[in-house]
Amino acid sequence: MRVLHFFKTYLPETVGGIEQVIYQLCESTRPIGVDSEVLTLSADRDQAELMVGTHKVHRARLDMQVASTGFSFSALGQLSSLAREADLVHYHFPWPFMDVAHFAARIDKPFVVSYHSDIVRQKYLLHLYRPLMRHFLSKAGRIVVASPNYLESSEVLQGFRDKTQVIPYGLDEAACPQPSEKRLEHWRSRLGTRFFLFVGVLRYYKGLHILLEAVADTGYPLVIAGAGPMEQELRSQAAALKLSNVHFVGRVDEEDKYALLQLCSAFVFPSHLRSEAFGISLLEAAMYGKPMISCEIGSGTSYINLHGETGLVVPPSNAPALRGAMAELWNSPARADEMGQRAVERYRELFTAERMGRQMAALYDELLSG
Repeated sequence: MRVLHFFKTYLPETVGGIEQVIYQLCESTRPIGVDSEVLTLSADRDQAELMVGTHKVHRARLDMQVASTGFSFSALGQLSSLAREADLVHYHFPWPFMDVAHFAARIDKPFVVSYHSDIVRQKYLLHLYRPLMRHFLSKAGRIVVASPNYLESSEVLQGFRDKTQVIPYGLDEAACPQPSEKRLEHWRSRLGTRFFLFVGVLRYYKGLHILLEAVADTGYPLVIAGAGPMEQELRSQAAALKLSNVHFVGRVDEEDKYALLQLCSAFVFPSHLRSEAFGISLLEAAMYGKPMISCEIGSGTSYINLHGETGLVVPPSNAPALRGAMAELWNSPARADEMGQRAVERYRELFTAERMGRQMAALYDELLSG
């Protein structure tokens, strides 16, 4: 079976949650007979094709960006050509240009849509885009969402419940690089042996400005690993609050990320808006057996992190509640360790890449046989 994935960005040019999901889908379905390729947009003019893992990536030229939506004229022809060679097309939503491209390229193959998130921020553009969006989703053979929480809380998905299936995202623990003792000692000497950790792109919906308020005057060591559009604003806020206990370490490579996950006492994930539909970083923390703190936003974060079992879930945009949750884990290390153990058990039960791959391959088979 040949499957073509289509999304606006991809590895190695961009590193985000959806890119990681597509990678895991391509790699986890390959051993069970699915040959995947990815079509994406890129500003890199030098490399039109490359291999990522065991799958081929095709790059169409990125012509312009409007409201976080990439456009490419050449992608229309490439999508049409590559789809002819595929048995099925797997689209990754939201990306309005993708809907346009599907109809403009006259794709006549069965297709699946992974519904990664509602459109939250661009309310005016959503009003214009909604008719096209609903038409596109109505034509999909299946819509896939990563958690029952998001299915229940998404107004858009309520109109497509009969064709929507829950398949949780998964990670391959065996494929994660093991940090060397040298790397571990580097971070121990720099950060100490107990600290809270956040890992992710520093975006508006991550709630990090609330987290900085929460740790003010607490002394709790907090490590923020990542870069992004909010970085300078967050650094300025930390300086204004005189937060000597907060460490911005910037974007880290995979080995350093997993070293930090191995060393941290707990993982804090303060995303406060529904743009955070799942939380791959939260899932990585569960995989490493770390107790978690997250916010109840009606998304997959509360499917990964069960309140009182794998960690603590607090109201969004609530610095005192975040502070209280951090105090509870910091002052009760034995309870925190128990939560971390339940987190890794839940990961192994529900969130492995192998399980995701089997479920998605079965969905492909069902759609094609139907």
